[in-house]
Amino acid sequence: MNDSTLDSDYLAKRQLKKGSAGWLLLAGLGVSYVISGDFAGWNFGIAEAGWGGFAIAAALMGLMYFALVLSLAEMSAAIPAAGGGYSFARQAMGPTGGYLTGLSVLIEYALAPAAIVIFIGAAVEELLGVNGPLVYALFYAVFIGIHLAGVGEALKVMMVISALAVFAILATALALFGAFDASRLFDIAPTDAAGASAFLPFGWYGVWAALPFGMWLFLAVEGVPLAAEEAKNPARDVPRGIIAAMLFLLVTAVLVVVLLAGAAGAEVIGASGVPLVEALNVAGHSTLATVVNVLGLAGLIASFFSIIYGYSRLVFALSRAGYLPKILSLTSRRKAPTWALVVPGVLGFLASLSGEGDLILAMAVVGATVSYALMALSHILLRVKRPELARPYRTPGGVVTSSVALVLSLVALSGVYAFDPRAFFYTLGLFVLGTAYYVLYSRHHLVAKSADEEFALVADAESSLES
Repeated sequence: MNDSTLDSDYLAKRQLKKGSAGWLLLAGLGVSYVISGDFAGWNFGIAEAGWGGFAIAAALMGLMYFALVLSLAEMSAAIPAAGGGYSFARQAMGPTGGYLTGLSVLIEYALAPAAIVIFIGAAVEELLGVNGPLVYALFYAVFIGIHLAGVGEALKVMMVISALAVFAILATALALFGAFDASRLFDIAPTDAAGASAFLPFGWYGVWAALPFGMWLFLAVEGVPLAAEEAKNPARDVPRGIIAAMLFLLVTAVLVVVLLAGAAGAEVIGASGVPLVEALNVAGHSTLATVVNVLGLAGLIASFFSIIYGYSRLVFALSRAGYLPKILSLTSRRKAPTWALVVPGVLGFLASLSGEGDLILAMAVVGATVSYALMALSHILLRVKRPELARPYRTPGGVVTSSVALVLSLVALSGVYAFDPRAFFYTLGLFVLGTAYYVLYSRHHLVAKSADEEFALVADAESSLES
């Protein structure tokens, strides 16, 4: 596509709605991506490592995400494109590096809703006695439908749902303060594993295997830059939004990790499918436990809903650039990427029919850790290769910060293997298929030769539409 008229026509059909989100909505998006992780899933890390071991794993993953978020804040201000990490990597590492980063994020974002909808089905069964494919299909259809109505409407609905989930966490924390007993954190008997103690009952291997569960407290917050093209002022709003979301999530992570085990005991929380509800019942707050059980569904829905938003913007960006079939980036009259919402939703629904939510979730974590390493590397390379790039926000610590994120992401990737080798190798298979598609087909059909050229085409199309 070298003809400028053709480029303008092509991009005119692939426009997102500008100015739909300020920094507060973007912070809400970041929180809603993650909030279901506070309700369940993370606590199984206590079963792998004991409370002390999991606390170390969670602290390491919190540091990794914080360093990554600070790196992403700089890149999202300098390169405000809907592809997020893919756009940053393409600028730093060229078309192949961009595609591999986009593919790893896509694996994470396409699989995570499939895992979450399985957990939603289990929650619905607990409340209403129904579950299965019809429940999964209904949730996909309803929430994709809301996204098709337009981004402004979708983000406002998401904020309401997320607020309910946050209320449940804060109300639980307040109720459990009085029941906290530090001795309950260490009620798992030490094993004979290397390095085992009362603090690390399963030794250092347990800390390693618990890393993926520590990630679950923050997984997907990195998706905030995917909304860059719909932000009111991307250079200001995206950094503010993603950093605010991360700081809030660090607070909620500390509250649930410390207070739940301190109220009900590490052994009980490590085995529970509904840890907030379990802790409240043990502490004698049965009425609040019932309310939180219902609002836990809101937490799952918030993450399900917002990750659908994330995958649609990533697929839109990859398709618009020619990495994926170009039909996937066509937008509707409401500026919603129709096929980028629907097609991954159908594929996610089919994956959910396996019913193996834990395996699907572990595969999503593999995709996530690979993408984190590549995004952190992109920050380092951009600092080295593009020092002249305008950076309205600069990462504190510079490449030292992004190097911390890079090293810890590789450690986290190895932790998935320690926990579930199946997930590691199944995801590797998806990478092989995706890479083969790129090598054999899509690299020959890219819309622009470089990231700069692509961004220039998008900017020209936007200004011609506004004039």
